[in-house]
Amino acid sequence: MLLLEVVLILGGLVLGYSAWKVSASVDQSLHLGGVELLDVPTGTNPNRMFYRMEGQGLIKDAFWLRLYWRFNMAGTALHTGEYRMTPGMTVRDLFDAWRRGDVVRYNLTLVEGWNFRQVRAALAKHEKIKHTLDGMSDAEVMDELGHPTVFPEGRFFPDTYKFVRGMSDVELLQQAYARLEEVLAKEWADRPAELPYRDPYQALIMASLVEKETGVPQERGQIAGVFVRRMQIGMQLQTDPTVIYGMGERYNGKITRADLREPTPYNTYVISGLPPTPIAMVGREAIHAALNPVPGSSLYFVARGDGSHVFSDDLDAHNSAVREYQLKRRADYRSSPAPQNGNGNGKSLPDVPVQQEAPAVPPAIGPAEAPAEAPDSGDAPKQ
Repeated sequence: MLLLEVVLILGGLVLGYSAWKVSASVDQSLHLGGVELLDVPTGTNPNRMFYRMEGQGLIKDAFWLRLYWRFNMAGTALHTGEYRMTPGMTVRDLFDAWRRGDVVRYNLTLVEGWNFRQVRAALAKHEKIKHTLDGMSDAEVMDELGHPTVFPEGRFFPDTYKFVRGMSDVELLQQAYARLEEVLAKEWADRPAELPYRDPYQALIMASLVEKETGVPQERGQIAGVFVRRMQIGMQLQTDPTVIYGMGERYNGKITRADLREPTPYNTYVISGLPPTPIAMVGREAIHAALNPVPGSSLYFVARGDGSHVFSDDLDAHNSAVREYQLKRRADYRSSPAPQNGNGNGKSLPDVPVQQEAPAVPPAIGPAEAPAEAPDSGDAPKQ
């Protein structure tokens, strides 16, 4: 009888001590020198994390934490990613963050008007992204994304994408690709009749021209209207950004009359209609403008120098506006479509070289080698 009492007393003491140790281990403060990030890699289980944290000096009593997790949090998912630890934080606080999946999220911003090289440069520069596409050609990248016949330019939606450490560049591009498809399909479905586009891909190409020509957001629809009316009557579009894109890495911040005459597949001073592909990423507003051009009769516009434009219905009015703004010409002056010397059919070239500012983002402007003809439009929504 006495032995049984002793055993029960000792058992109670052991259980009490164990309960105290478990509670103390969970309520202990993390040993931090400041704000720190704790990385939970894919496939890591809680037991490994406890011993790793103990080895790093962040906690004590990993054994007791294992017991607590086993009896109180068994089956709780341990979300991959980084967790922010702040001074005064306890292990219990960290467990709550693990339970919520409260991982640190990072931002990647893809900007309207960027080309695909700039997109790839932004991905490669972000140290929290898992880089799997380094050294691949653009065609190999699209194959990796599951769209082997699609030309990449303009096929990704500009936005701020949130991700956790270790997300791959492929996953982020897949999100941006799917988002562009979604927005384009919605805008295409709501389009008015009598637009000069054969399919959504042509609307996307037009949207990229509008994106690159627009300095004041409110003018997108007017600029689209000028280009659409030119297409409808067979006038060349004559827009400088297509020349720049076709020049690729040769572009040094300005274009000349020789550049305007160069027969690249993208040069809308030489070709009729749209270029074979988009020349940049486009936002929803540019897509909407391309599919909802502002009605009117203007066929020309000239930059005022403050980002806005003067729109003209006829050649005389346009050339008058060009002369007015050439008097106070700045480095970023441009007339687009160009001032005409002939009968206003949109096919003659300006008398003076057209000056352009160098782009704000340094990577190369256009493709190293432009496609000779329009590539497969791939997964664009059908009519």
